[in-house]
Amino acid sequence: MEAFFEWYQIWYQSELACLFSSSTRSLTDMRRLGVGEPQPQPQGEPQHQPLPQPHRQRITSGSPFESRIGFSRALRVDDRVWVSGTGPVWPDGSCPDEPGPQARRCFDIILAALAEAGAGIEDVVRTRMFLTSAADADAVSAVHGELFGDIRPAATMVVIAALLDPRWKVEIEAEAVIAPEA
Repeated sequence: MEAFFEWYQIWYQSELACLFSSSTRSLTDMRRLGVGEPQPQPQGEPQHQPLPQPHRQRITSGSPFESRIGFSRALRVDDRVWVSGTGPVWPDGSCPDEPGPQARRCFDIILAALAEAGAGIEDVVRTRMFLTSAADADAVSAVHGELFGDIRPAATMVVIAALLDPRWKVEIEAEAVIAPEA
C-alpha cells in the first residue's frame, strides 16, 4: 500500500506541475490548492515525471499459445495476481469429458500458477467461470464450492456461445491479493 501512496504523490505532483506550468491561474489559487511557487519548466522537456513501474512477475505454463497470442498464464504485480482464462487441458493436449472434472483441472492449473507467484487458494478474491451450457452449472459450482466454500471470493459464472476448443465446457479465470506476512 505504501508503494501506491508514493506513486500517487508523484503522479499528483506531476499533474499539478502540468496544470500550473502553462496556466493563467494566480499564485493565490495555487496556494489555496496547497501548491508552492510555480517552477518554470524548461522548453522542450516533458513536464511529467515518469512514474516508477511496479515489478512484474510473469508466470508461464509452457503453452505454445502464450508467445503466439502474447499472454502469460498469470501475472503478479506487487501483491496482486491475475490468472488468465484457463482451459481444462492436460500436458498431452487431452481434456476430461465431463464439466466437473474439467473445472477441477482448470483449478489445478490455476492453483499451480498462483503457487508459482507466491499466492495460495486463501488469497483468491475473484473467480470467473465461463460455461458453454447452463446445464453444466451444478457440476462446476460443486467443484468451486468444494475449493472455495470457506474462502468465498467474489465469483461470476456466465454461459457463452463457445470456447476456443470445442471439447471445453468450462474456462476459468482467477484473481488474488497476497496477504501481507504477519
